[in-house]
Amino acid sequence: MTSPKPKTTQTMKPATAAKKLGVLLSATPAEFQAGVVSRDELNELQSTPPAWLADLRRNGPHPKQVIAAKLKVSISGLARGGITGPLTTAEIDALKAENPEWLERERSIHAEIRKEALRLKER
Repeated sequence: MTSPKPKTTQTMKPATAAKKLGVLLSATPAEFQAGVVSRDELNELQSTPPAWLADLRRNGPHPKQVIAAKLKVSISGLARGGITGPLTTAEIDALKAENPEWLERERSIHAEIRKEALRLKER
């Protein structure tokens, strides 16, 4: 018989943890970027975020997937609209207020795609 293996702690790279947290890696503190993050540490960060994480989530800069969600467009739509880098919450709000033509177009495209995906799912 073999003895049971000791349970190993799951870890991830800082880039993976930042993506799961919805923040931009380059905006996180140096100690976060330098180490590895365990699954337990990630759960702790999600359940009780420290001040730096709460501030990043509130004010940005935000990664593309968060920008796309806030603007209700796809990541491809951001690229077509010329948005290639991170944006702060203030910049996203200004873009929403300005409501350029490309944003309206991409929102309608994204809404149609979601509607079609829902229709196919219900089949």
